[in-house]
Order: sequence, then C-alpha cells, then structure tokens
Amino acid sequence: MSGGVDSSVAAALLVEAGYEVIGITMNIWPSAKTAEEAERFGGCCSLSATDDAKNVAYKLGIPHYTFDFREIFKQEVIENFVSEYKGGRTPNPCIRCNQFVKFQALRHKAMAIGADYIATGHYARIEFDDSRGRYLLKKGIDKSKDQSYVLYVLTQDQLAHTMFPVGHLSKQATRKKAAELGLAVAQKAESQEICFVPDKNYPKFVTEYTPGAEKPGPIYDEQGNVLGVHKGIIHYTIGQRKGLGISSPVPLYVVSIKEEEDAIIVGTKEDLGKTALLADGVNLISIRELIAPMPVAAKIRYKASESPAMISPEPEGRILVEFEHPQSAITPGQAVVFYDGEVVVGGGTIERSL
Repeated sequence: MSGGVDSSVAAALLVEAGYEVIGITMNIWPSAKTAEEAERFGGCCSLSATDDAKNVAYKLGIPHYTFDFREIFKQEVIENFVSEYKGGRTPNPCIRCNQFVKFQALRHKAMAIGADYIATGHYARIEFDDSRGRYLLKKGIDKSKDQSYVLYVLTQDQLAHTMFPVGHLSKQATRKKAAELGLAVAQKAESQEICFVPDKNYPKFVTEYTPGAEKPGPIYDEQGNVLGVHKGIIHYTIGQRKGLGISSPVPLYVVSIKEEEDAIIVGTKEDLGKTALLADGVNLISIRELIAPMPVAAKIRYKASESPAMISPEPEGRILVEFEHPQSAITPGQAVVFYDGEVVVGGGTIERSL
C-alpha cells in the first residue's frame, strides 16, 4: 500500500471478496534528506503517504505494517540507477523495484508472515492459460493506465502468487469506488516522479551520491569531428536536444554515448531512427523459450507506441529485435517489451541499437 488510490482500492476489493488482507507499506527512503524532499513533492511511500495507507487500512478494518526495505532498495535500485547513468545508459528504476523489491523481497517477507499472495494496485491482469500451462500477464483494461510494460520481469512463480485487483477497472472506476467507500485518497493526485528523485534532477542526484561522476568530454558528430565539450555524460540521454551548448544550422540530438571516451555523438533527427536492437536480461512469460523468429508488437519505452517487429534468439540468452519501421531514440538501459495482442510475450533491457 503506497498510500495512493490504486493500492487502496485493490485492498478494498479483496476485503469485499472475502480475503484476509494485510496492508504493507515499504520504507525505501535512503536518507532523511530524500524523505524530506519526498514530502515536499508528494512522492509515494513518503511519511504522509504511509499515514494515508494506515488510515485506509484502519477504514477497511485490516492490519497495517511498514517494513524496512531501505538496504535492498539501495543495493538493487539506487546503486544500479547511479551506475547506469555514469555509464551513459538510461535505466528504468521502477522495473528494478518490481523485480528485486516488490515481487521478490516483499513477497518473501509476506510469505514469512503467512500470506499466500501479493496484491498491488497495478493496472494489469493475470490469467492462467490451460493450453500453454503458463500464467499470462495481460494489459490492464484501461489502456491509458496499462502498466504491463513495467511488469514484464515477473516469473511464472511470482505470477502464480500475485493479484492485480484493479486491472479490470478504469482509473475513473477506481476513483469512483474509492469515493463510494469514503476513502480520503479517492481524488489523490498520482505521483509522476521517480520516487527517490522527487525533483527530477537526475544528474544532481547522481553527483551527490557519487562525487566526481560529472566528467566533461568531447561532443562529436557522426563523422568524428569535434563540435564542442559537454559537462558530463550523466546529463544526457539518447534523443536529447536541449543542453548541448553547440550551434548548428540544423537541430542536433544525442544519437549515442560512448562511456569509454566520455564522449557524446550528435546527429540529425533522421540519425536517431534505427531499425533493430539487441536486448539482454530477457524474461519470457507467454512462452517457455524463443527457438525461432516470432512476430510481435514491441515497445521501446513506457510511453512509446507499439510497433510491429520480429524477435529472434541470439547467443547467451539475448534477443534480436528487428522493426518494420525505424524507431526513434532507441535508448540503452530502457526496457523493450514484446506483445501478442493483449498478452505480454516478455521483454528485456536494451543493450544497444543496431
């Protein structure tokens, strides 16, 4: 229970269905300073959010606990976030949190106190397919709120012990249900930030966490000509146009980042378009393994549209993704997720564009 409307209604629906429900909020804040910032920006799992979760639990008549997950969140999410940015990649910490904290560490803690399932307020659905003998992860009914993209990391065992009670509802219906139940969080605004960087200033967070991470370096064009000097690769991501500090008769964008040289390569908008990528850290859900090329619809970032693609197996568990149409700003570190209609086939982390 993050203190938001989605997890609050998820708990309420389970209570109504007759389940014995225990509310759990994760304490993940790495420092008092970050927690103070979270209060200012209204981040999830902040002190006020925890109070909201406690109040909802009291209203529903269920016990509520706050568990300390600061150390594992620091190790698996924050340190990865910092390391990826220092390496010129753009990570998705929400996926890491789902993979290592919510559906692994929290689940183990929940099982230790006798729970059979973990339930969250994610907009997605889980169904068991008898013909495949596998649990399927499907998109939420409300396509504008669908969160299946950030859940592609879930394993068969995790899916078997997970519930998404609001996955069959629209966001509007969720808020309506909360209002009918008299929950104070019914109209609570959604948190749009990365929870541990509430002000969206990622370079500042990285430099404060790791002093010396900000290293100036050259800006090249794709022909190898030096166009200027940048203030550190942690300030840039693929597709970025602002903040380059160089003049050009045509708009220039970051098309690649070379960590080993602390260099940024810039090009035109057309240069951003790539037709293939290589993904590693792959997790497959609807199929046991990929043994031959398979047509899918693929998304290269959370807010991206799906695009027709062919996925093929590569050595060491990697997957080659070839798109029918060029994709703009394929970004190493982000996730690529594969769909077959409503069903999540699987996904992986973008290693590089091709």
